[in-house]
Amino acid sequence: GCSSLTSITIPEGVTSIGSSAFNGCSSLTSITIPEGVTSIGKYAFKDCSSLTSITIPEGVTSIEQETFAYCSKLTSITIPEGVTSIGSDAFYGCESLTSITIPEGVTSIGYSAFNGCSSLTSITIPESVTSIGSSAFRNCRALISIEIPSNVTSIGSYVFENCASLTSINIHNVEGSITGSPWGASSDVEIHWLGKP
Repeated sequence: GCSSLTSITIPEGVTSIGSSAFNGCSSLTSITIPEGVTSIGKYAFKDCSSLTSITIPEGVTSIEQETFAYCSKLTSITIPEGVTSIGSDAFYGCESLTSITIPEGVTSIGYSAFNGCSSLTSITIPESVTSIGSSAFRNCRALISIEIPSNVTSIGSYVFENCASLTSINIHNVEGSITGSPWGASSDVEIHWLGKP
């Protein structure tokens, strides 16, 4: 809640950033996270509404619940190789984020992970992902199309609800082999079952 803090440099030697460490630092525009950091806690940068970009160091293996939620000016983020999971609400309400690449090795995308990323036009989901949580891409109103890789076996409910620009979903899997509740996509969206490559 240090609402007047504009920048901070975390020194070499720090290995973890605890839960809610910078939660509510609404004037923070830049932060340097050293390479030695291997864990970033829940809510660590939640409501850092002036933060425009951030690089997560190699060594971090998971992005926790609401770590970057409501970082409304965040336009770019680098997720390193080695991350295996993206937690619930991790990027909730990051309305300036335009694209994101999820690295190979991530196996799960949590509940509402990208909900409300209303400027997101593209997202790359790697082959390693097996499950996509409920509402993961809900309210991504600029998302035009999405590729669901062949190893995904579970898609939660309302994943594509209120994705007003979405025209097609390409699923690289055998038809009927993905479990889950209704995905919430508009009836105008074309769903293409392409089978495994």
